[in-house]
Amino acid sequence: MPDVIFPLDSSKKFEDQEKVGHNRWHPEIPPVATVKPGDSFRVHCREWFDGAIVNDDSADDILNAPLLTVHKLSGPFAVEGVKPGDLLIVDILDVGPIPQEDSGPLAGQGWGYTGIFARNNGGGFLTEQFPDAYKAIWDFTGQMATSRHVPEVSYAGLIHPGLMGTAPSAELLAKWNKREGDLIATDPNRVPPLALPPEAEHAVLGSLAASEFDRVAGEAARTAPPRENGGNQDIKNLSKGSRIFYPVFVDGANLSLGDLHFSQGDGEITFCGAIEMGGFIDLRVDVIKGGMETYGVSENAIFMPGIVDPRYSEWIAFSGTSVTLDGKQHYLDSHLSYQRACLHAIDYLTKFGYSPEQAYLLLGSAPIEGRLSGVVDIPNSCSTVYLPTAMFEFDVRPSAAGPHKINAGIGAPKSNNT
Repeated sequence: MPDVIFPLDSSKKFEDQEKVGHNRWHPEIPPVATVKPGDSFRVHCREWFDGAIVNDDSADDILNAPLLTVHKLSGPFAVEGVKPGDLLIVDILDVGPIPQEDSGPLAGQGWGYTGIFARNNGGGFLTEQFPDAYKAIWDFTGQMATSRHVPEVSYAGLIHPGLMGTAPSAELLAKWNKREGDLIATDPNRVPPLALPPEAEHAVLGSLAASEFDRVAGEAARTAPPRENGGNQDIKNLSKGSRIFYPVFVDGANLSLGDLHFSQGDGEITFCGAIEMGGFIDLRVDVIKGGMETYGVSENAIFMPGIVDPRYSEWIAFSGTSVTLDGKQHYLDSHLSYQRACLHAIDYLTKFGYSPEQAYLLLGSAPIEGRLSGVVDIPNSCSTVYLPTAMFEFDVRPSAAGPHKINAGIGAPKSNNT
């Protein structure tokens, strides 16, 4: 096993650990450890809410999820000799739940969760149709996930980090804050908001000197969106066997990561749509000197997908076009067409006895495939969503016999939007 350079004790909060990570992006957050090109190492990761979401049959914790506290990131890790303009190579050697801890109060100790966030606290891809908070707990048996809240399904997890990236330069950070602030200003009272500005409250900045804390916390970017440095891309195929090439903007690159997922569907559509968990990840790093210019990677990582996809060979697929629910035509709006494809899949699953919310939770967490199937045929873009048929414990295909009726069980816990 590689050396653990960022250990976490499950009995302690994230900020009380021997080494403290961070939950904002800023070039002045000090590295918590330094490695060399070619090194392999293990990093422990805490679930993104640090234990605020619990294994029970209530969704009150999702309703009141403390968004200002996320993400709890491991790092930054500096790589010796790496300079701005280089490409940082990151290989994912292994990744999984919390080792040797099959039960306990933390997500990753034999279980994880998926949440539909309330419209007034984060929202989600389909927040207009699903404004309230819901939760599903998933139990892990090896690579398989099952849930008492979404019955008669079982699927193999594709474990991956939802968030990984390098630190921004001061110039890049200022660019983020300017453009996102300009967007917020177009509709400052929107719910959910258009973007998340810097917020000093609940900022965690590693070992940054106290004298610099207020200034840096007021400048540091939130970790919710993906940006030029990688970040919260939520790409389910960045799994075991992946190789990622990250642009470097500061000396040492200052790599950080977290937000581990046991499984996720393309889009992570409920916002907390993956099966969230803590765990470990084994990495190897290297560098291509001057690689940003050599390969034209001025921004945004490029990657080679992992090699451990679940072996699903049969699918049932749903399509959608860029027309709203009330019949308004949009021009080649792929975001809208993917929403409609997901809503069609949800409507279909309700015919088998699932509630719309159970179906929505399933689409966020299961290894569904989302695709842009047509983006040139004006005025309608066409998006599709593919569900593996083998994850259902019944025949989910249409037939003359009619749909199987599931026992919906206790259902998904709900807490009303406030």
